[in-house]
Amino acid sequence: MIFNIQPHERRIFELVAVCAREMHVSAYVVGGYVRDRLLGRPTKDIDVVCVGDGIALARLVASKLYPAPKIAVYSRFGTAMLRHEGTEVEFVGARRESYSPDSRKPDVQQGTLADDQNRRDFTINALAVSLNEPDFGHILDPFGGFSHLEQKIITTPLEPEQTFSDDPLRMMRAIRFAVQLGFSISPDTFAAIAKHKARIHIISKERIAGELEKILNCPTPSLGFKLLFDCGLLQLILPELAALQGVEDRNGKGHKDNFYHTLQVLDNVCRRSDNLWLRWAALLHDIAKPATKRYSKDLGWTFHGHEWVGANMVPKIFRHLRLPLDSQMEYVQKMVRMHLRPISLTKEEVTDSAVRRLLFDAGPDIDDLMKLCESDITTKNPRKMERYLEGYEYLKERMALVTDADRLRLWQPPVTGEVIMQTFGISPSREVGIVKTAVREAILDGLISNDYESAFQRMLEEGEKIGLKPVINIPVQS
Repeated sequence: MIFNIQPHERRIFELVAVCAREMHVSAYVVGGYVRDRLLGRPTKDIDVVCVGDGIALARLVASKLYPAPKIAVYSRFGTAMLRHEGTEVEFVGARRESYSPDSRKPDVQQGTLADDQNRRDFTINALAVSLNEPDFGHILDPFGGFSHLEQKIITTPLEPEQTFSDDPLRMMRAIRFAVQLGFSISPDTFAAIAKHKARIHIISKERIAGELEKILNCPTPSLGFKLLFDCGLLQLILPELAALQGVEDRNGKGHKDNFYHTLQVLDNVCRRSDNLWLRWAALLHDIAKPATKRYSKDLGWTFHGHEWVGANMVPKIFRHLRLPLDSQMEYVQKMVRMHLRPISLTKEEVTDSAVRRLLFDAGPDIDDLMKLCESDITTKNPRKMERYLEGYEYLKERMALVTDADRLRLWQPPVTGEVIMQTFGISPSREVGIVKTAVREAILDGLISNDYESAFQRMLEEGEKIGLKPVINIPVQS
């Protein structure tokens, strides 16, 4: 079988072939590049396996390119990478690997192409294309990977139990590839994942989080999380999410399955936004429902305060998965904490004050918050769906009116802490916060207009209440 090499690719491949011939070694294109090109998926990264010294081959190839690209060499892994015309080409020497039971770090030795293909995770990633003169462009497919591409099947080149025991991260990669490509996992492969799921504990949290985020970046990530749950991996890597599954019935009253509801919300968000952190917020928005679930004879099942408890759980989950503990985490916390706020404003007479507070608390993330809230509607009742969406549209109209009238989008109070300190001749202190908060609340409640003069006058009044006196001749500026 001949691989259809594109003209712009042929130039780099022919150069690799020339260099490999000069070094008296063999070279092959392998892995994801071959897979994606056969599937018609966009790909820019090329992996070249050299039966010999891959780093030396990379250096020789770079020396023949103009201008000569810089090479990133990773001696520990025996790899080198160069970038040419927007394409990353990574070179590695063919190798064989053996593993000890308590580690995923292999004992690596120089090997043949067959050894290198044997160590690949899945048959569709074990395809190779020859860059050698006798059979340039021919596909080498020892495990039926091409047939599996056509059948849309994820399966391992060797016995799946050996593949997953060697490198347990491959269990998550199997699920991620299934979701990314729209493939199914073969029954024996999926059974091996379930059997060896506990091996995931030897994988670093950073790599686990990386696979979760790749699943989250798929158009329909719910498919991945369902597979993770069904094989038992989710219960080990994100038990808080798995705990949402199930329905409890008491006196004929049940609640919805919050796990599958969450996955539907996640898919809904994905149709509205490609923001990874909003997708994390969707995944975690009901995370505290098991902890807050209560049954009342009068009310049935309740989950009071789950938005606040859930927001407090976010840092622990982020720390566990080694996710960034910075503005992204704070954003996810905010989304989880506020995801019930907008819907509460559609169920009552909406006041300008309530709208101002929503806009102020959400700040620049108000649009994302509304996307999350609209995605949280998973009712199968068309009339309820229409009523909820109409409520959100009305709220959006009110927000637009209040924003235009009060200039509240991205709003900061017109009187700053510096103005307060200068006016009263004081240093940073608790009193500064008291006055600033009082001015802000007066604006949000509509008691004063959102302009400097009104805010300055209110500042003087609030300062007087707590015994502050202005220094002499401080003018009010407009």
